[in-house]
Amino acid sequence: MSEEKDPWGMDKYKFNIPNIPKFKFKKALIIPIILVIVVIWMLTGIYLVDTNQQAVVKRFGKVIKVVGPGPHYHFPYPIETVDKANVTDVHRLEIGYRSYKNGESRLIEDEAQMLTGDENIVNLDVIVQYRIGDIVKYLYNIQGVVSTIKQVSESSMREIVGKQKIDYILTVGKDEIQIKAHEMIQNILREYNAGIQIVAVQLQNVNPPDAVVSAFRDVASAREDKSRFINEAEAYANQVIPEARGTAASMILDAEAYREEKVKRAEGDAERFNEILKNYEQAPQLTRRRLYLDKMEEVIGKSNFHVFDSQISDINTFIGLENLKGSVNK
Repeated sequence: MSEEKDPWGMDKYKFNIPNIPKFKFKKALIIPIILVIVVIWMLTGIYLVDTNQQAVVKRFGKVIKVVGPGPHYHFPYPIETVDKANVTDVHRLEIGYRSYKNGESRLIEDEAQMLTGDENIVNLDVIVQYRIGDIVKYLYNIQGVVSTIKQVSESSMREIVGKQKIDYILTVGKDEIQIKAHEMIQNILREYNAGIQIVAVQLQNVNPPDAVVSAFRDVASAREDKSRFINEAEAYANQVIPEARGTAASMILDAEAYREEKVKRAEGDAERFNEILKNYEQAPQLTRRRLYLDKMEEVIGKSNFHVFDSQISDINTFIGLENLKGSVNK
């Protein structure tokens, strides 16, 4: 029985594959090639840190040092690795809303709505600004840095707002809330060893829900009117009180001057009377006549009184002729 060499008729498809000569390495080339590979591998350890960055060098997964900007070298992978991060830029986190490049913003109600201490609801738009404070803690202590900061900031704001009344929050409490929120967020992140430094906490908008905006506006308007009336009253008081004090001081000075004048006049009259009494006791008749003549001189000196010689017949003696004529005519 004969053996069939090509039962399927595939002989016609056979290819002649040429023999490939084997490449033979010379032992003299092995060492230079290895040296080149080693040099290239060592050169991979050169790295550059930008001016706004810091770098953490780890050896077999353990942090050994932190370096600043400039060119540096580390043992190549897998012996050492380098992680970089921007430590100077201030990052921005929005809570309660999202802003867009075209200038528009959108309210995020789940984040914005918070319950106040007097059981009212208020919408807060908050910006938290932060930067890296400790690069090692930032890179290796927590995962999801942004989400962690967001959750801490939101919970802190809710706790602070929950202790305040809505009137205080909507009016004069903004600055105090920002300060308290800044301190609380920073303290919590410090407990987490997050390596984050809070730069600022800003309340962009503080508004009541849309359903009660008109009522709160009326309250705010009444409060503004109250403040305006108080200011006007204080201004009027500041104007009137000094004038009244000046008038009172002037009246007091006039009264004191009048009293001084009366006292001195009375003292003068008393002194003069005592002098007259002394003279009267020494010479009664002479003193009485002198007093009489002095008084007559005083009285006659104030009257329109004329005395003429009675021997001149064509001239009448008259006393107050003009007054007599006036009374006759009447």
